[in-house]
Amino acid sequence: MERVALYPGSFDPWTNGHLDILSRAVKMFDKIIVTVAVNNKKSAVFNGEERIKLIKESIKKYDWAGQVEIIQFTGLLVDLAREKKVNVLLRGVRQISDFEYEFRMALANRRLAPEVDTVFLMPDEQLTFISATIVKEIAAWGGDLSSFVPDNVGKALRKKYET
Repeated sequence: MERVALYPGSFDPWTNGHLDILSRAVKMFDKIIVTVAVNNKKSAVFNGEERIKLIKESIKKYDWAGQVEIIQFTGLLVDLAREKKVNVLLRGVRQISDFEYEFRMALANRRLAPEVDTVFLMPDEQLTFISATIVKEIAAWGGDLSSFVPDNVGKALRKKYET
């Protein structure tokens, strides 16, 4: 039986922390479905299609890229898990504040779908400070993004913030 997990997030932008979590997850699961959450009520730097393209570009060089499917979704994550017949959600936690939020979400998801479990993964400690908010701030001020995001994401961010 194939072991499949959903790795959900807004991924706006996709960071080296996200990439690190994914690289750890592919060692534990046969397939990872990266689910790009799109909320049209929130302002995003990249639209859903752009985020999917950036993620695909950033992982294509890895031998495990074939284990990863990337899709866009809107709605309840547990509904998507049921639709895809997946019973594991992957969540990255960098610090205590992340864990508190993710713990509440995991409990809510369990209430909605008892068959779905949440697995928490921590990125490499050198990446724990990276957040999309910090990355966007650095990009807006023209800072060096090379240690925060994959090269293709950095280029796309610079292009977005030039205009």
